[in-house]
Amino acid sequence: MNILRHSSWQSKPRIALTIGDPAGIGTEIILKSLADRDLRTLDAEFTIFGDRRYLESNYQLLKNLKTTNIQIADPASLGIFDIRIDGEITLGVGNRGSGAASFAYLDQAIAQTLAGKFDGIVTAPIAKSAWKQAGHDYAGQTELLAERSHIDDFGMLFVGKSPYTDWILRALLATVHIPLSEVTRQLTPELIEQKLELLRRSLLQDFGITHPRIAIAGINPHSGEQGQLGIEERDWLQPLIDRYRQQHPNVQITNPIPPDTMWVNPAKAWKDRDRIFLGYDAYLAMYHDQGLIPVKLLAFDRAVNTTIGLPFVRTSPDHGTAFDIAGKGIADPASTIEAIKLAVELVQIRQETS
Repeated sequence: MNILRHSSWQSKPRIALTIGDPAGIGTEIILKSLADRDLRTLDAEFTIFGDRRYLESNYQLLKNLKTTNIQIADPASLGIFDIRIDGEITLGVGNRGSGAASFAYLDQAIAQTLAGKFDGIVTAPIAKSAWKQAGHDYAGQTELLAERSHIDDFGMLFVGKSPYTDWILRALLATVHIPLSEVTRQLTPELIEQKLELLRRSLLQDFGITHPRIAIAGINPHSGEQGQLGIEERDWLQPLIDRYRQQHPNVQITNPIPPDTMWVNPAKAWKDRDRIFLGYDAYLAMYHDQGLIPVKLLAFDRAVNTTIGLPFVRTSPDHGTAFDIAGKGIADPASTIEAIKLAVELVQIRQETS
């Protein structure tokens, strides 16, 4: 993802970094990321939201481990928004205390960003179960971000840059964390039209793409086989796409592509520089695993989750708290580094287009 240059009157992107659940790998991957050579050259300001005590204790722990040869940023040299929440924290064990802490870190980061002190937030992973133990019943960080921002129209866009071709994969999920049995009930013409419009606006506002090419997945096997394997594509998805094309002639959108073949061409664009032309600017998947299984197969250590539709930039690494390896010094910061790079780039693009 090329970093756009911006005019001298524009301020440096100011990025808030939350450490996520302090019992997980969030502190480790943040400290490793901020020691990355590429990130140190970015023209941006970073502030960590978390408990200084945990940052310092994790730093000492990681320095003393023989299992890691990756450089680690010293908290003494970093900007820290110190937030202290009572409760016992044990590395590797998510509980009520760690849930209360991670919630407070994100809540404060949102408040400071909405107050205009930051341009974007990069969130390390949290444990939803720990949030619930602490009395915070949210499906995830995305829902809290949307609620605090008073936004109903938002989505989870996964972005990954190929290390082989520099082609950028972007995949939006129409439905997210719901049981598979609920998918067809929630997939309505209104929802898909909302997601398409959200995606079009994001490609313009966040990525500067004025004439996007969007691939849309079918709902049923073989995209319904003309009604033999499901009627949604025939009855309302194809007519919706036809109307959307008429309303937005600058958008090139496919007919519903059978879900089992939609990801063949992006895999070629990911691996083969001569086949980049096969890739689209974005892909709309109908449900969680339909979109995320191929994304993680292609870009597991590079995929970034970005919440589109918010009044500010938000990105996060595409993995969890990894309690089982917390404190061992072996957590890979690659996805977090990509998330920070993307956050900086998206802020700069917003500054260019605002």
